[in-house]
Amino acid sequence: MALVGRSVPRADGPAKVSGTAHYVDDLTRPGVLLGATLRSPVARGRLRGIRRDPAFDWAGVTVVTAEDVPVNVVALIEEDQPVLAADEIRHAYEPLALVAAEDPVRLAGALRALTPEIEPLPPVLTVADALARKAQIHGSDNIFATYRISKGDAARAIARSPVRLNGTYRTPHQEQLYIEPQGMLAFWDACGAHLQGSLQCPFYVQKGVKRTFSLDDAHVDVTQAVTGGGFGGKEEYPTLLALHALLLAKKSGQPVKMIYDRQEDIEATTKRHPCEVTIESGCDREGNLSAVSINVLMDGGAYVTLTPVVLSRGALHAAGAYRWDHVAIEAVAVATNTPPNGAFRGFGAPQTIWAIERHMDRIARELSLDPLLLREKNLLRVGDTTPTGQLLKESVGIQRCVEEAKKASGWDTKRATLGRAAPVRPVAAMQRQTAPGGSASRKARGIGASVFLHGAGFTGSGERKLKGRVAIDMFRAPSEKKPRFRIRTASTDIGQGTETVFLQIAADVLRVPMDRVEFATPSTAVVPDSGPTVASRTVMIVGSIVESAARELFARIEYERQKRGGSFDDAALRLLADQDPVVSEKTYEPPAELAWDDATYRGDAYPVFAWGCDIAEVEVDLDTFETAVLGFWAAHDVGKAIHPLMCKGQIEGGTLQAIGWALNERLVVKDGKILNARMSTYIVPTSLDAPRFTTILVEDPYSKGPGGGAKGIGELPMDGGAPAIAAAIEHATGIIRDDLPLLPEDLFAARQTGT
Repeated sequence: MALVGRSVPRADGPAKVSGTAHYVDDLTRPGVLLGATLRSPVARGRLRGIRRDPAFDWAGVTVVTAEDVPVNVVALIEEDQPVLAADEIRHAYEPLALVAAEDPVRLAGALRALTPEIEPLPPVLTVADALARKAQIHGSDNIFATYRISKGDAARAIARSPVRLNGTYRTPHQEQLYIEPQGMLAFWDACGAHLQGSLQCPFYVQKGVKRTFSLDDAHVDVTQAVTGGGFGGKEEYPTLLALHALLLAKKSGQPVKMIYDRQEDIEATTKRHPCEVTIESGCDREGNLSAVSINVLMDGGAYVTLTPVVLSRGALHAAGAYRWDHVAIEAVAVATNTPPNGAFRGFGAPQTIWAIERHMDRIARELSLDPLLLREKNLLRVGDTTPTGQLLKESVGIQRCVEEAKKASGWDTKRATLGRAAPVRPVAAMQRQTAPGGSASRKARGIGASVFLHGAGFTGSGERKLKGRVAIDMFRAPSEKKPRFRIRTASTDIGQGTETVFLQIAADVLRVPMDRVEFATPSTAVVPDSGPTVASRTVMIVGSIVESAARELFARIEYERQKRGGSFDDAALRLLADQDPVVSEKTYEPPAELAWDDATYRGDAYPVFAWGCDIAEVEVDLDTFETAVLGFWAAHDVGKAIHPLMCKGQIEGGTLQAIGWALNERLVVKDGKILNARMSTYIVPTSLDAPRFTTILVEDPYSKGPGGGAKGIGELPMDGGAPAIAAAIEHATGIIRDDLPLLPEDLFAARQTGT
């Protein structure tokens, strides 16, 4: 019976539910010390020194400063970030020194006994300030990255359009708030540096360690521990933590474990980039879209980190899932003296899709059109081209997504019977609804929609340059008579189910039970570099390499069986008699027809897109302006669902994060410091806050996807939730909000001003 397409039990489930899975804080080594970080209390300044309290007993305490760092850079896209500040301080919480001690009480005492001597400087805390004050933070202009995308003549087409509209749309920081904070265990031995940690990308960490300590591959072993969530926050940041732990371990001569508490994790780690998008569009009176001009401005924070790839994806998704004959997109990211921003689920696309979806609602409002009907008539279809000139050849399931979501949600009826068509009026004039029992209830209901897309895999030529690799070993276990198989890949399971899905794909191709296939713990000493666990690439890209390696191995066994007879297992054992293990290693080969020009940003941006339509029904309390999501319908084109239950789980989990971004989450920053770095004050939705989800898997297969057509969908669900909720609130109350979040006080203020 085929495994692909079935919701088999999760391979990692028993260990996690029984409590036997070992997360990094469960790990230890003899003589292990605890490490901690001394951080800057100011957003910008000059570090003049670090004073040690002479009254403190420093025996048995290790202190590391910038002078102890061999090469003081964090290797990533750019080498602008120091491992420890040596002179310039660019943001509050910047690491200044490291401390290790044998117990937490002594560790805390040592931290208190260190006093940084800092000359404060005026910080640059806003994007506007960064653009106005040149040469303050980054280079000569404070600009991290710029991208331009052009199709046709947008300015001329907009000027000639019967309907011209413009708007500005803003999105804030968002904290990943993964269930397990950042953590790393480090030690040195004769073989070099060793790390075990909560991380997404072992080879990213290896790259950083090699650079800072001038080591080669053979002397750096990075192993993923069981990881409690990442969402992008454990993509590049673990490299910095790994370097800190290794520096302490090197100087102390003992293993060192560093585990952040929740406050430090929120304060010091990367967030979603705040973004401002300005859109001007042209269309006719019937709602046929013609041209759009989009300007994207992102706040990168103090260091580049992954800002260029975040900005790139934001720009590439800024025009949405729609046909535009003329497009002009300019995207810029700038530096500020706030903690660096980095990758977070969707990385750039949620910000720009929020903007284009709110702009579509603006157009529908202007033309008095049903907002979903406006979207339907302008959807991209097979044969259309994107703003980069990419021809959509297959797997464009967005029309089906819209149809399925409309039908399941009862859109047409609810759009006609719920909500308020009139402009916002004082609360006293708002329509009262009758609650059960006949009493008047000051609540209003509305329904809203969003339509969106997300490119699967690295942008442009990224996969071709990476050349990700996967190996599958066939070996004989001592106590078993049948051969077993092991998948070796750098793709990590951070809760999304990678291990299970890869086992399904390989076992199906090899035609063996899933319990005869195992997943090797991702370690740079053992697995080939299949690339980072990011960009909705794990199943579609790496899964296809797993499938290819399994096919090659199966073909070798089948050839032996046909040549010399016997069963599949007999043939496999004969191969193992000559060589144990038998290894099949494959490298990813992008489709030959894909073409991309990095210089002009033209061509095939992604091998394929995933598509989605979200519909939200909300109820707004007209006294408190609290919003409850009563129902949420998500129809997503996933190509092929390898594991339908986990696929739905990804969609619902990502959607709940989007709901939190919309309705709950506001990071409060003052003078560059975070004021609500607690789970009691930075509020995210829990399972108890989840609405009633109706999740519809639309399968429009991608011909080059594994398992019969799978596409990447890990990030797609983050893109559509917020604009759907904003549209539903607008339908319910008439309150128009183009800035996130949609907190009660924000809705109240918008009602007061009539905006």
